[in-house]
Amino acid sequence: MLPSPPKQTPPAQIPEEIAGLRMTRQRQEVYRVLTEQRNHPTANEVYAQTKHRLPNISLATVYNCLEALVQHGIIRQVNFERESSRYCPNLTDHGHFHDSATGSIHDVVFKPGFNLADVLELPLGAVIEDVEITLRGRIPKK
Repeated sequence: MLPSPPKQTPPAQIPEEIAGLRMTRQRQEVYRVLTEQRNHPTANEVYAQTKHRLPNISLATVYNCLEALVQHGIIRQVNFERESSRYCPNLTDHGHFHDSATGSIHDVVFKPGFNLADVLELPLGAVIEDVEITLRGRIPKK
């Protein structure tokens, strides 16, 4: 008797609608790639990963899905100088650390109680509505 193949766990259920956007199969798969890996991929990287589950998807469809997800506030588009846009599903206030040695991008969170106004000279009465912080450096090899 042959051993039975290992059971594959089904992918996490993604709702049929998020933030008023109907989640088509293509949008679900693009969103799944972003939430499962959380490595701030480019559109081309999302396309390559999505093709595993949807072999007939086109790069144009991936771009359209990413644009719709960004416009509905479901993901963030992150730009680092002149590089290709990257996509981040983390909607909490956070910054990014760009490892110049590997090119990898890591979310960096603010410590509890941290207030930017305490460390920046802001114009009188200024209210911070959005934060985009990018730190660049190297993470030492272990």
